[in-house]
Amino acid sequence: MHKPMDNEAARKEVILSTLALRAGYGGKPVLQGLEIEVRDGEIVAVIGRNGVGKSTLMKSLIGLVPAMSGSIVYRGEAVEQLPAHRRARLGIGYVPQGRDVFPRLTVAENMAVGAAINGGIPETGRRRVVEAFPILEERWHQRAGTMSGGQQQQLAIGRVLIADPDLILLDEPSEGIQPNIVQDIARNMVELNRKTGVTIILVEQNLDMIRAMAQRCYVMDKGRIVASLDRAALDDAAEMRRHLAV
Repeated sequence: MHKPMDNEAARKEVILSTLALRAGYGGKPVLQGLEIEVRDGEIVAVIGRNGVGKSTLMKSLIGLVPAMSGSIVYRGEAVEQLPAHRRARLGIGYVPQGRDVFPRLTVAENMAVGAAINGGIPETGRRRVVEAFPILEERWHQRAGTMSGGQQQQLAIGRVLIADPDLILLDEPSEGIQPNIVQDIARNMVELNRKTGVTIILVEQNLDMIRAMAQRCYVMDKGRIVASLDRAALDDAAEMRRHLAV
């Protein structure tokens, strides 16, 4: 049984929730009435075995997979019918699995793409990104495709961060990245959350990254949420391995 939310967390407004959400591909639902609730300023992980629908959830929240029924509510507004670019303008940033940077463009040009939603790269936004990920300042004029996987992941997050989102959806950020860079990214995201209050929803399999970042987590199985774990439960190695087992 998970512990109730502490009073401070409970006082914060719900920034995003889903109600009986069904979504999938080709008329076949992957999400089977899924329900989550995330409050402003939280870092919440979504975990589970491979193939249970975690990435589908992230794509449905940003609008890349259509909702078949149910609702997605962001800051009190139902957004399940809005296209992805409209949701981005409302303040939802999405970092896809596999990074997906523009390899032939420089770091600066990738950033300009991310900032285009607000009309250009603001100096405050650029400073926020390079403070979070100093390597990007060093590589500002380098083509993204020549950078390491860890550097590309930092660029993918920075490209979202430049638009100053209120909510960041991070899909498997540790995938294919060496452990020391994973820890750097986790530490930088926690510090960013502390400084700015940005809300983060994290889909992840890497137990070290989950523990380093998440304040609590949801466990998914077969397109549904089957458990909600508090921070203390994340330090129970046996329980976490059971939830993450392939």
